[in-house]
Parts: sequence; C-alpha cells; structure tokens
Amino acid sequence: MTKRDFDAVVVGSGPNGLAAAITLQQAGLSVLLLEGKDTVGGGLRTAELTLPGFRHDVCSAIHPLGAESPFFTTLPLAKHGLEYLYPPVAAAHPLDNGTAAILEQSLAATAARLGTDAPAYQHLLAPVVRDWERLAPAILGPLRLPEHPLVLARFGLKGLLPAQLLANLHLKTPEARALWAGMAAHAQLPLANVATSAIALVLLALGHRRGWPLPKGGSQAIATALTAHFIALGGKVETGFQVTSLRQLPSAHAVLLDVTPRQLLTIAGQQLSGLYQWQLRRYRYGMGVFKIDWALAAPIPFTNPDCRRAGTVHLGNTLEEIAAAEQQTWDGQHPERPFVLLAQQSLFDATRAPAGQHTAWAYCHVPHGSQRDMTAAIEQQVERYAPGFRERILARHTLNTAQMQAYNPNYIGGDINGGVLDIGQLFTRPVLRLSPYRTSAKGLYLCSSSTPPGGGVHGMCGYHAARRALKDVFGKRVELPDMVPLVQ
Repeated sequence: MTKRDFDAVVVGSGPNGLAAAITLQQAGLSVLLLEGKDTVGGGLRTAELTLPGFRHDVCSAIHPLGAESPFFTTLPLAKHGLEYLYPPVAAAHPLDNGTAAILEQSLAATAARLGTDAPAYQHLLAPVVRDWERLAPAILGPLRLPEHPLVLARFGLKGLLPAQLLANLHLKTPEARALWAGMAAHAQLPLANVATSAIALVLLALGHRRGWPLPKGGSQAIATALTAHFIALGGKVETGFQVTSLRQLPSAHAVLLDVTPRQLLTIAGQQLSGLYQWQLRRYRYGMGVFKIDWALAAPIPFTNPDCRRAGTVHLGNTLEEIAAAEQQTWDGQHPERPFVLLAQQSLFDATRAPAGQHTAWAYCHVPHGSQRDMTAAIEQQVERYAPGFRERILARHTLNTAQMQAYNPNYIGGDINGGVLDIGQLFTRPVLRLSPYRTSAKGLYLCSSSTPPGGGVHGMCGYHAARRALKDVFGKRVELPDMVPLVQ
C-alpha cells in the first residue's frame, strides 16, 4: 500500500461521520475528519437562536436511540462530559377529552393507564423490551442473516404491519390508539404504509428500557463528547472545510462521505459508474419539517398535569386525526391541524434558559420543499392543550425546509431522515447492492443516514460503513463488543 497523507478521510461530522471516524481511528488508522461548518455536529448543535441565555437544539433534541446505540454505548462519552437527563415521563399525548396517554419507564404503569387496552399493550411491547439487546444489531444495521432469527421474526410480524392496521387489530381506547399513532408518525410516512409499526415499537420499547433522555447543556454535548474521544484517540478534525469535489481532499486509501445521494453525485459524480449514478438519481426524499424554537417567560401551561412532567409531548389528538394529517402532508397538502412533536428540555435542564424562564422546541411535517410558514398552525396546536401558551412567548425562531437544508445540506427539502424510510428504501438505501455503503468507486464509501438503518442519532450508519471500508481496503475485521447491559 503506497504512502498517503491519511489512511482515511471522513467528510461530514454528524453522528454518522463521527461514528465512522472513531471506528476507523480505533482500528489504528490515521483519520482526518472534515466539516464544512465552523463547529462539528451536523444535526447535533445547540445555539442561542432567540435571546441571550436561551439555548436551543437546532435540530435533534431527544435521544432514546443515542443513549441505547449499540456503538455509542461502547464509548467513554461520560468521561468527555456527556450527561443524559431522563424526564419522569418520556412522552405524553394529550387528547381533547382532557385525558393524556403517557410513556413511563415502567411498562406495567404505562399499560395500567390504558384501561381495557392494558393487556394488548403489554402483549405488543413486552417482547421488544425484553429482546432489545438481541434485536438492536439487526434493526440498526444492513440487511443480513440475523443472529437471532426467531426473535427478529417475532418483531417483524408486528413491525411490518401498517401502524393504522395494527392499532385497528389490537387497540380500542382513544388513549392507546393516540399514543401508538404519535410514535408511528415519527416515520414521516402515512400511517397506512407498510412497516410504520416498526418505529412505534422501537420508540416505545426504548422508553420502557431507560426513557427518552436529553443531553445536559444541549444536543451539541453529544457531538462534543464524540469529537473529544476521536481526538483523544489521535484523530484530526478540520472545520470550515466545505467539500464540493473529491479533488479537494488530501490523498487517502479510503474516503467516507456523510452525505446523501444528491451531494454524492455532485462531489464524486465523475468517479461513479453510469449505472450507480442512475440509481442514485432515482433515490426518493420524503416529507420535510417546519421547526420553531421559543424563548418562554414560564413553562408551557398544559391543562393535563402529566404533560408538564414530559420531556416530549405529541400534539395531534386521536389516531384518526394524526393519520389524516400525515396522509395530507404526504399528498402535498398542509393540514390545518398538523401533528406536532414538541420538547420542553428546560423543565429538566436548568442550563437551557435564564433562571425562572424556559425554552421549547417543536416541529411539524410539511410537504417536501414546502416554503409555507406553519407558525400559526403549530402554535394553535400547542394552545389547544395549553391555553395561555402564546402569552408566555418572549421570542421565537423558525426554520422552513429551505432554511433547514441551508443549515444542513443533508436535509434535502427539509427531509431530516436522509430520504424516505419506507419498505422500498429501508434496507436498500441508497441503492440495491451487496453492500449499501460501498459506492461504485474503489475506496469511496457512503456513511450517512441515506444508508441502513437510516435516520436518528445512533451512529450506526457510520459504524457499519467504517467496518466495510476496514475490511475492503485494510483487511481488518471489526465487531462491536457486547452491548452495555441495562442498569436497573
């Protein structure tokens, strides 16, 4: 192997780029990590977007997958300052009748509040909670022969069902159906789509394992800890380096790109085969998001007290209303009452706002590339369950889909999942190949959320892409150690 400037170069410092860089560096390589912005993080950044002293998560905010990632849990991130805070209620879902379904760590306690649906809820979730450590490597990785086929098959029988169908088969009460719908809607797909039950099962199970945590000080803390660990291993980071062509890069045996297919075509199009380029151009991006951050004079005055104990609140009323809103959005419309995902980190993290004041974070789904201002619609949904909310707003900051993409080029059309996560692109993202991480160019790999397992702050796309490069280019085999056992 001829001498190069670095063994490997990783472009993009989101959670997947960082995971890829760490995996390569741990294997004894010399690795350079390049980031176009002035700070690392991708979707893991925190900033004073509204007023001085109010720290807002620019993109991701709540991190159940980060805290349970099979890769991140092997790293000494606490040593580098990462501390997760766990709200007493992971998620709450208020309804117009005044009740609220809540996700607590206790499976039994959560089920008990669902009335006649308690046995059905436990039947759905207990196996996933119990088997998570065996399921995670298969769910959070590329398509391959599973280590525990029966466990995965049991999950697949439920997870492959459309979320709306599964609810109609098993759940009767408005509270249970609404809780389920809010979880499934994280997929950014119509609830009638195949496999939308999978994300609901995973998010609920993670809530019952430990909860849905937020990083103390903001999501930037995750990126900061990952970067510190990478540097401690001997890695090199360069920020403010915007890559538009492979010709800009120092010489290396392997290059890993934390970008989506559209950027890959721009950066490396001439090096890619015609067939591979054709496949990339057929890649589908999904719904976008419209996001708001608020600086608040006081906490959100939710009518239901359980919502005031929750880190995350889903606003959308019944399953039927959420399903209709998500279908309308998928069809290119803007529902009058969109499904809203809201986080209230400052209730549990005093570092987020000046004493006595608060922050809140929320977004709704919108059609791909939509430029419509959804501020009024989102705030009306909050006011619906928290009368007087608007009177507490000191300042707000909004991002439409174009602004989201300008902030992070991976958010094409506002799609924060790196492409549609439906059954057609779940394991074949970005194209159907023996390895989804290899491109058609030798030594060039894709490590973004446009590869399996897709969106979310877990780093597994980067980890698996790095493993592929290590085997192909350097003849090294890397396997994760056993997952960190659950601390009861």
